[in-house]
Amino acid sequence: MNLNTIHSVYFVGIGGIGMSAIARFFKQRNVQVSGYDKTETPLTLQLQTEGIHIHYTEDVNLLNKEVDLVIYTPAIPATNQVLLWYQQHQYIVVKRSDILQMISQEMNAVCVAGTHGKTTISTLIAHILRATGFGCNAFLGGISANYDVNYWSSENACAVIEADEYDRSFLKLFPQIAVLTAMDADHLDIYGTIEEMERCYLTFVSQIKETLIYKHGLKHARNFDVPQKFSYSLQNDAANYYASEIQMKNGAYSFLFNKDGKVLNEIELNIGGLHNIENAISALAVCDVLQLDKLKVRNAIAAFKGVRRRFEYILKSENCIYIDDYAHHPEELKMLLSSAKALFPDKKVSVVFQPHLFSRTRDFATGFAQSLDIADEVILLDIYPARELPIEGVSSQIILDQMYVNNRHIMSKESILQWVRHADIELLITAGAGDIDQLVNPVKQILQNK
Repeated sequence: MNLNTIHSVYFVGIGGIGMSAIARFFKQRNVQVSGYDKTETPLTLQLQTEGIHIHYTEDVNLLNKEVDLVIYTPAIPATNQVLLWYQQHQYIVVKRSDILQMISQEMNAVCVAGTHGKTTISTLIAHILRATGFGCNAFLGGISANYDVNYWSSENACAVIEADEYDRSFLKLFPQIAVLTAMDADHLDIYGTIEEMERCYLTFVSQIKETLIYKHGLKHARNFDVPQKFSYSLQNDAANYYASEIQMKNGAYSFLFNKDGKVLNEIELNIGGLHNIENAISALAVCDVLQLDKLKVRNAIAAFKGVRRRFEYILKSENCIYIDDYAHHPEELKMLLSSAKALFPDKKVSVVFQPHLFSRTRDFATGFAQSLDIADEVILLDIYPARELPIEGVSSQIILDQMYVNNRHIMSKESILQWVRHADIELLITAGAGDIDQLVNPVKQILQNK
């Protein structure tokens, strides 16, 4: 399929963060774009202001039946009436990953893969390439706080792509440069076993055309079959790329960026979380491979504001700090809460967490409990089901039952707001990948008025 021959495209699940980036890609190319999503969100409303028609019911009478291509996300149930209608009427229907494959084949691709950190790293790389004048086409899994979008274009035939392991989508990508952050167990509803997931990561690595930048200490690193590879770490000088002389001040950091014992740059990073220093090291490694101007890179990173819902400061005052984060895996929660504790050691940390998926909760309940115990106060919401049906015996209670922190509760989303009004809150964190983000603005308003 030649993307240049497409004049009209329809998206099933257009409100997804990855889907909306591709929708914007086609819209920028003057293609007629329309789509369906189950729920109206700030993102779908923004797409509508950009000239994209969206409907929110599975009414086939509302479909654009003059389209050249239909793109769907695997998060859409196979029983969805919109998807079924297009399939039954012999339209060209492809997954989001198929389009990313076509786009990456047209351009030199920089892909970021791994269980954690993909969105922040890919957004930082794309930001640096844009800010230094190198240029890139960015397809991001989150909203850049600098530009308030998840997609932008460039005349330079370079694409920065978040390589999603869900549904094995990343196996369709053949990047010039790739970052691999982690291979922790996740999406076991798809892979079945950790061994199968690791095998797929090894396959992805074998498809890299030039350079792999991987987290130091990764399992199977000796078996990475790629023309050129470098390791990165937060501070371990056994890695090729690492940080030294890290200093913290007011939720931000300064550090030296090193390669093989030699200082390459002095860096200021104005987003919170020690894990984000490590994320920045991987992005800086990509910049080194691309031989970008060091002063321009330094200035670009200093100006980086992060990603919406990635250690995002919603409110930051002397009386109260409010952070929102997408963390939905035990390791992500651990990094989030540990970073908050390190940055603000004198603050009581209260976290509101919404588990995502019944299967993930079942598989990682113990890990979630251990990570949440880092906080001083924990409130669990009910599980956000997304694409799944309930699993008997699986609820937020199985996490709560394995926790040790004394102050722990299960609440409804409706009750949360009342709790915020009356609770003694010093540092509040909301976390999860479901619809917990809908609480952010109401919670912020309450905290501001207390």
